[in-house]
Amino acid sequence: MTLSESHIRLTAQELKLQPKQVYATAMLLQEGGTVPFIARYRKEVTGTLDEVAITNIRDRLSQLAELDARRDSILKSLSERNLLTDSLQQSLTTAQTLTRLEDLYQPFRPKRRTRATMAKEAGLEPLADLLWSQNSTLDPNQEALKFTKNHLPDSPIETAEDALAGARDILAERISDDSSAREQLRQYYREHSLLSSKLIKGKETEAAKFKDYFAWSEPLTSAPSHRILALRRGEKEGFLMVRIQPPAEPAVQLLQQLFVRGSSPSSLQVSTAAADAYDRLLGPAIEVEMRLESKKRADEQAIQVFVENIRELLLASPLGQKNVLAIDPGFRTGCKIVLLNPQGKLLTHCVIYPDKSDFERREAAEVIRKLSAHFKVEAIAIGNGTAGRETETFIRSLKLPPSILIVMVNESGASIYSASDVAREEFPDQDLTVRGSISIGRRLMDPLAELVKIDPKSIGVGQYQHDVDQNALKRSLDDTVMSCVNGVGVELNTASKQLLTYVSGLGPSLAEAIVSFRNQHGPFQTRKELLKVPRLGDKAFEQAAGFLRIRDGLNPLDASAVHPESYPLVEAMARDLHCQPADLMRDSALRGKIKLESYVNEKVGLPTLRDILNELAKPGRDPRAQFEVFSFAQGVSEVSHLQPGMKLPGIVTNVTAFGAFVDIGVHQDGLVHISQLSDTFVKNPADVVKVQDKVTVTVMEVDTERKRVALSMKSRPELSAISKGGGMKNARSNSGLNPGSAPTRPSPSSPQGLGGGLFAEALARREK
Repeated sequence: MTLSESHIRLTAQELKLQPKQVYATAMLLQEGGTVPFIARYRKEVTGTLDEVAITNIRDRLSQLAELDARRDSILKSLSERNLLTDSLQQSLTTAQTLTRLEDLYQPFRPKRRTRATMAKEAGLEPLADLLWSQNSTLDPNQEALKFTKNHLPDSPIETAEDALAGARDILAERISDDSSAREQLRQYYREHSLLSSKLIKGKETEAAKFKDYFAWSEPLTSAPSHRILALRRGEKEGFLMVRIQPPAEPAVQLLQQLFVRGSSPSSLQVSTAAADAYDRLLGPAIEVEMRLESKKRADEQAIQVFVENIRELLLASPLGQKNVLAIDPGFRTGCKIVLLNPQGKLLTHCVIYPDKSDFERREAAEVIRKLSAHFKVEAIAIGNGTAGRETETFIRSLKLPPSILIVMVNESGASIYSASDVAREEFPDQDLTVRGSISIGRRLMDPLAELVKIDPKSIGVGQYQHDVDQNALKRSLDDTVMSCVNGVGVELNTASKQLLTYVSGLGPSLAEAIVSFRNQHGPFQTRKELLKVPRLGDKAFEQAAGFLRIRDGLNPLDASAVHPESYPLVEAMARDLHCQPADLMRDSALRGKIKLESYVNEKVGLPTLRDILNELAKPGRDPRAQFEVFSFAQGVSEVSHLQPGMKLPGIVTNVTAFGAFVDIGVHQDGLVHISQLSDTFVKNPADVVKVQDKVTVTVMEVDTERKRVALSMKSRPELSAISKGGGMKNARSNSGLNPGSAPTRPSPSSPQGLGGGLFAEALARREK
């Protein structure tokens, strides 16, 4: 990233920051600092900027660097072709947007063979210049005759009308290339365009899922991101024709006002050329721009929704280190059982068949009871896919000790993990079914540590994530996962390679090196031992150390978020109070005697000192919320069980721009449309609910045949509220969906059974 004073000033102005903050942050980024590290450990340098501000600075400076690279390319091209004048160079140098740069370059861009270039080759440019002057005494027809074969034997032009048509082609391209015309027409499109779609003839049956858009039209300015993406998907699949167009007549008048002077015969030729420029050149070009512009806007909004959902999911409350029995439910193939110790290590596994016969149900019950007692099970995690509620009902019927928690776990993505290279590397001797069950159990214990192993797009949150710019989506997701991982902190001696990859300053190569070193030499006793890891240098250590935890290590500070560079400060505090750092971590009275102002120096100020004091009070504290057990309503496990008016507990599984999807335990998430989220007006659903929120909803409408459920979170919902204007269909239309494509929680593929489910077999596997 190249720094320039103008970039610093512009970025500071746009982000409403001080130039010195932008410069300091840019320097830290240029030196290899990561966003989490800078936000946490360089507060004095940046003026306490948070991760959002630092990310915005990074991204804007990167955009400006790309703008400069394009500017240099254009200047080089013009210079090599001897087209660069002083005024053009000045205009290009001061252009502050890529669009402005391209508009200025448009007249000089190397063009393919066009009607205008052919007219120029025919020698008609002088005639075009005469018409462009719009001289009131000029007779276009008489002038045009001078360019025909009758006057110029070598001319390919047969008639005066042919000559005028060629000259108008030249003028139309000249109008199209004008930067001012392009910008004004672009603004007109932005303000007045309609986004419309219609069915491609003959596709009625195949396009049924897009039937709401067979004849759709709305102002582009108000079209929500999810509808733009839905229409584009219908177009991509070959079912819809989508256009972005404003009323044509005012657009042509806009161009005529810019270029036509008077009403002379030559002015009428320019007027005709302006209309042609709009119809043939400018209109289609600006429509393409609007399509790209609206797509970019829709992408940004969809990515933001996805990122917010992923953050909430990654930061879901962990159960913590417990003995867990995890179940991947199934009917025909049985329920796959795994036992995990508090560190998530697989102890044993088996299969039970509680739905096949009374005998096997009794046998399954006996297996669960014996496994629970033998392994001192503290929690049972049940996947929420096929047979999930039935399995939960079975487990609860066993009357296990009340100390054993029974928790339904969202298993979206577990099947993806089970077939991944990561799972094969972790459990090379286990099949898909065992790996999937392990993932369900570990997800209950620590959602963040487990979910980082899965492609976020497979987790089942967000909207149209496969339709947006994949590079932009990946950048945002990587930032989000890194923010979450570093915000929580990582236990160095138990973290997987995938989790370590997202620690500030590490990445896949160093993460693998750490795990390999740990396997060879045993647990790390101190953070300083990280420097013994091959290829892990001082810079990587500086970036990563504060986010890595070593519990029960030689230095108690290694279990905290206090950075090793600040250990001397803590030791000085302890010396001044005649105690040890460990005493400061145990004794609040001692900490109360610390006068932070006494430890301010040129590098460390009060913001960092306050962070240190907070860490001493709660070393390595987990910022995630306390785990709370949640249970669905008993006796309501199928869509057919639902009745309008029922009030049910639920968990928010996905938040979109048009509402929220809520799991109420019937194998099909219900939609709380944005209009039903609150008693007051809701502009953004994310302001009201987050993924993993526990809510109470009222069933408004049930379509049993298509398994669609409309819900409400209003305090006094009325059945007519969502039905007004078309009921569920209207809600789907407003959401950018249709009756055939409303999003549902992905159904994990059913793993195959293991064969055998006896307690003795499970113990035998453990012994092996």
